[in-house]
Amino acid sequence: MPGEPGQGFDKSRSMELPRIVVIGHRAVEETGRVSRRLHLRSPALIVEDPITRKVAGNRVGQALQEEGIEVDHHIIEEASLREVDVVGTLLEDRGFTAVLGVGGGRPIDVAKYASFQQGIPFLSLPTAASHDGLVSANASLLGPKGKTSLAAHVPLAVIMDTEIIAASPHRLLASGCADVISNVTAVKDWKLANRLRNEAVSSSAATLSEMTARMIIEGAPSIKPGLEESAWNVCKALVSSGVAMSIAGSSRPASGSEHLFSHALDRLAGEPALHGEQVGLGTIMMMFLHGGNWEEIRDALELIGAPITAEAVGLSSKEITAALIHAHEVKPDRYTILGDKGLSPEAAKRVATLTGVI
Repeated sequence: MPGEPGQGFDKSRSMELPRIVVIGHRAVEETGRVSRRLHLRSPALIVEDPITRKVAGNRVGQALQEEGIEVDHHIIEEASLREVDVVGTLLEDRGFTAVLGVGGGRPIDVAKYASFQQGIPFLSLPTAASHDGLVSANASLLGPKGKTSLAAHVPLAVIMDTEIIAASPHRLLASGCADVISNVTAVKDWKLANRLRNEAVSSSAATLSEMTARMIIEGAPSIKPGLEESAWNVCKALVSSGVAMSIAGSSRPASGSEHLFSHALDRLAGEPALHGEQVGLGTIMMMFLHGGNWEEIRDALELIGAPITAEAVGLSSKEITAALIHAHEVKPDRYTILGDKGLSPEAAKRVATLTGVI
């Protein structure tokens, strides 16, 4: 009979979450102890770029060596599938047992996807809090047809040094804030897909994602350049956003129409802006389409120091409207406020103009 034990319920879900998260002042010094707790073995490979090696990579290597873990460094120039192949060959040929991505999105995405392909542990050590991909299972990489988002695995550990992150350019921190704020429209899109397409929604993931966005929106006046407490708050928000995606088992809680707009810009614009900056502009316009409080989004971004106009990041009105028109084509299976057919040229120009983006 319905209601009896073992009958009428068949839900099942697997969640992949970071085992250890360390956020705080001089957290990079904890890398060796974290690695010991995770029972990592020699040798380990640190993936970084020339700048992040000086900022943090050398310190990470020293911390690992102090725990008896042999280390090698690999410098990358871009986040591409070609670089992933190079790193993958290194991992296989030299028998590395763990990979640490030290830097912004580029080293972390390359390290994440290469380690996923080889089936070995990955640790994320961001030197800037520029987007929530630092904690998520997705990797954004350049391929033959442009930038693409690929499923990988979440970091086994995340170590976010607020001293290092606060010292990075404020533009990067503001970009990370914009990426978190975009959760509000991503969740609206997700719930819309539930109502119109019966797409399943995780209420816990959606609630966590919205709460994280509200934390940044309401705390916008206190997010200042060079302030370590600001870095602390943004890092916590990025982790929460990543956890929401892990709970959902997809990027839905943090990626909707505003991200489709950003991905379309990556394909269409001559020189795209930072990911979070583009997503922030998209969030303003998508909230307008949802009939929500888009002015609140715009004002919070402005307080934080994130751009609120195309001109501020060197994008033309033509690029903005083209991205709005074609955004729905990026992921045709992801239903959003843009619908199946997207916006007409007239509608695209209207939303961008009325919100002041162009």
